[in-house]
Amino acid sequence: MIKSIKLINWKSYGESTLYIDPLTIVIGTNSSGKSNALDALLFLKRIAGGAGIFQSINGDVSMKALRGGIDWVCRKYNTSFYIEVLMEFEGNDYEYSIKVEVEKAKALIVDEKLIQLSRNNRLFYTTLRDQKLLNIPTYFSTGKQGKGQNFDLSRSISILYQAKSLSLKKKDTIEIVSAILSQLSGIFVLDPIPSHMRDYAPLAEELLSDGSNIAGVLAALDDTRKSDIEETITQYLKKIPEKDVEYIWTEKIGKFNTDAMLYCKEGWKNENEHIIDARGMSDGTLRFLAIVTAMLTNEPFSLLVIEEVDNGLHPSRANVLLNMLKELGEKRKIDVIITTHNPALLDAAGVSMIPFITVAHRDEEGQSILTLLEDIEDLPKLISSGNIGELTSSGKIESALLREGLK
Repeated sequence: MIKSIKLINWKSYGESTLYIDPLTIVIGTNSSGKSNALDALLFLKRIAGGAGIFQSINGDVSMKALRGGIDWVCRKYNTSFYIEVLMEFEGNDYEYSIKVEVEKAKALIVDEKLIQLSRNNRLFYTTLRDQKLLNIPTYFSTGKQGKGQNFDLSRSISILYQAKSLSLKKKDTIEIVSAILSQLSGIFVLDPIPSHMRDYAPLAEELLSDGSNIAGVLAALDDTRKSDIEETITQYLKKIPEKDVEYIWTEKIGKFNTDAMLYCKEGWKNENEHIIDARGMSDGTLRFLAIVTAMLTNEPFSLLVIEEVDNGLHPSRANVLLNMLKELGEKRKIDVIITTHNPALLDAAGVSMIPFITVAHRDEEGQSILTLLEDIEDLPKLISSGNIGELTSSGKIESALLREGLK
């Protein structure tokens, strides 16, 4: 599992670390750096999947550019960024890091390494001496002193990804590289767009980031799993709308049964049942359905990232959303990072979630910083004057952080 990610000169960040728990809540005002931190996770997912470094930042025909593209990927006045990830695999901690030099039309690796921390063993590392070169010398340890393997690898694709196709002598390294790649490529950034979810969807194995093919994913499941997942979705959705929901399901449609539509049976007491499809569902309902579906279909031990998780959801249902994320996350071994501006959701989280809340904020120089809520010196005093939602909406948390930064 991914335990933390350190950002240096990434977008608006100078140097800061995001700690990742089973459920991590990131809060902060507009332009505080929340989205910039999450973009780093999307960047890691892309390079672990084999996308080029430049394409992972600036996009291509198959993927959107990160917000700001190549022009804003480095902090102001810098031409390189560094990302370091701490991960756990089979009881051991591993540190993967990558440093990238950026120009207008290219982004190339300057340094990349993978370290097994428990043994202080560098499984691989690079040694670039001339930044004009398009390849980078890379050393892979074999566990025998002086017996490592050397390769000249491309600077435009992550070494971690290239390593999986190398003839490495140490089998442990092959296994570890595969596991780390799986963790990073398994990061799923979900941004449901209701208007994209209302049409018919082709059958599919994986949910798209905008949730547009939710019906196709559910309809493509085998009958037993499809029934189980639709029953779970129904049970959670029943707690959301005012109107009574009896069941949510999908059906294959079309001459060749290659498309699908999402349906809902609903009705008030003492009234006839009423069936609607996705075209008649509210934005909040569709977003909630996409989130639950992602929780139920993502691979175990993966990381799910959801920005503005409660967008479109009534504040009174915030506790339903949080409980769902906790319950399904624990059951399916999925870690979740969410961002929110909603005081009601933070109040629903309560003081027990304080250790898992991170505040994104800016210092006097405009640099983004990530601070654990529990690390704020004045927090006990702040909590005595109001709940977390109230402290956030009144700006008292940011004021306390600013005062601490001036000390």
